[in-house]
Amino acid sequence: MSPAMFPLPLVLLACTAALCGRLPPVMVVQPHHFPPESQEDGDEAPPLVLPHPVQHLSHYFYSAPTQSSNHGHHQSHANSVRVFYQVGNSEEDLPECAPWAVCSKVDRYDAPWVERQCRCKGQTHCSKALDASDGHTLTDKTRQYKLCEPIKKLPKCRFFRDITWTLRSYPDNATEQVVHCHCPKTSVAYLIQRQVYETRHGVGYQYSFACSPQSRLRCQRKEPCRLFTVRKRPEVDEVNTNTLCQCPHNHRCPRHHTHAGVIAGKSYTDEAIRTYSGYCI
Repeated sequence: MSPAMFPLPLVLLACTAALCGRLPPVMVVQPHHFPPESQEDGDEAPPLVLPHPVQHLSHYFYSAPTQSSNHGHHQSHANSVRVFYQVGNSEEDLPECAPWAVCSKVDRYDAPWVERQCRCKGQTHCSKALDASDGHTLTDKTRQYKLCEPIKKLPKCRFFRDITWTLRSYPDNATEQVVHCHCPKTSVAYLIQRQVYETRHGVGYQYSFACSPQSRLRCQRKEPCRLFTVRKRPEVDEVNTNTLCQCPHNHRCPRHHTHAGVIAGKSYTDEAIRTYSGYCI
């Protein structure tokens, strides 16, 4: 089935227990400018969660440059940022990055935290910057993906056609995210294909993502403008958002699941997940 003909419901899909039982989630929803499929009460499945292993926690100090209002000078503030490792508990334990693989993921939904994925080859280092202006960062909503290579060398993706990145999970619970092109500005990545493959060590999964323009539809009365999926973990709350529509003039959509205008939704105890709906205020 071609990407353009792939069904694009808003409904969140369930993951299998074998895949997601031990893994923190990355919520993935399909592009929101298509109408949702109907679903009977009691049949709703927990959000689709993708492998996002975080095993060990350390504390790094990053210097995050900020623009000063006085004479345009830059000031650096050292912030304690939580750093997780998908393999082992130090830089030395990480595997070497494949070409165009994501070496770090930065979550900026709330207090920033970093997930280290792999080590860049040779003398190249994975960027420790917490902003996206380092020339090695792709941004998708509240997440930043750091690459060893400069992103200016990446081609631009075509909507619905090109695969922007693939996320592969291995039987040992490790993951690898490889970027193929960058989404145009004001667009979002969505899951377009899942493939299962077998190795001598067990079953693995590969997820492919394409680009979609953000919705420009106006929100209807009593229609949520943004969905939040929150998973409670010992160290951090992992939050994923999906914008559904644009609020009318003089209204705004909540940007955080604790803000006014947000109503708690379904809870999925087994996955420690709770969903929230934000409404225009």
